[in-house]
Amino acid sequence: MATFNYQTILLEQKSQGVWLLTVNRPDALNALNSTVLNEMGEALRQIGEMTYDDARVLVITGAGEKAFVAGADIKEIHELDEDTAHSFAQRGQSIFHELSLLKIPVIAAVNGFALGGGCELALGCDFIYAAENAKFGLPEVSLGLIPGFGGTVRMARAVGLRRARELTYTGGMITAQEALTMGLVNKVTAPAELMNSVMKTVEAILAKAPIAVGVAKTSINQAWDMEVEEAQRNEADIFAELFTSEDVKEGTKAFIEKRKAEFKGQ
Repeated sequence: MATFNYQTILLEQKSQGVWLLTVNRPDALNALNSTVLNEMGEALRQIGEMTYDDARVLVITGAGEKAFVAGADIKEIHELDEDTAHSFAQRGQSIFHELSLLKIPVIAAVNGFALGGGCELALGCDFIYAAENAKFGLPEVSLGLIPGFGGTVRMARAVGLRRARELTYTGGMITAQEALTMGLVNKVTAPAELMNSVMKTVEAILAKAPIAVGVAKTSINQAWDMEVEEAQRNEADIFAELFTSEDVKEGTKAFIEKRKAEFKGQ
């Protein structure tokens, strides 16, 4: 299986079509700095250029047992001025937005602290599985800042305006179970079972038509910025376009013939 070694991240192929991106700065609790962001951007470019034969699902996690990503690197932030801060925020926003633009599902496996930029990274993924010891929060106001990598945008969409305001204004942390209750997290597991639980869901996704999964992601994401009627028209257009694919013919034929479909992503 392929492995791409970077300075601050690891990109590994775990099985056919399944990739694991690990933020690999455990001594710094996997804090995000410019190098991490740049390398993550390059890794996402690599994944995005792959065909469905090579890439079907991306899982993101953090190295070590303490942190998913504990936030942005405060030492680097301390040295920013207005112009460099603007560029830094835009860079983080751009990288995390790339997660939503990938044609494959992206799952966050949160194995510890997901604070500040780490919480924003998890929010940029399609959904989140968390270990019982995980903690989530947007503590930027305690530094005189606000979330700059999309947190004020995505948190409200994930948990609603009032909860997002409370989390952001107080800068407080919540447990994995609290995050589950408010809809931020999809599933909570024992730490030792986190990746097994993620991979069970990955296997369920792999059994489905990859083009259909990809455009379902597109339709859901695009609907956020549309009125209901426009979003439904967009959905109908995407639905119809699928009928040019071989996977639709194979999926419907397999159902009629009472057999397992063999999707090829075509």
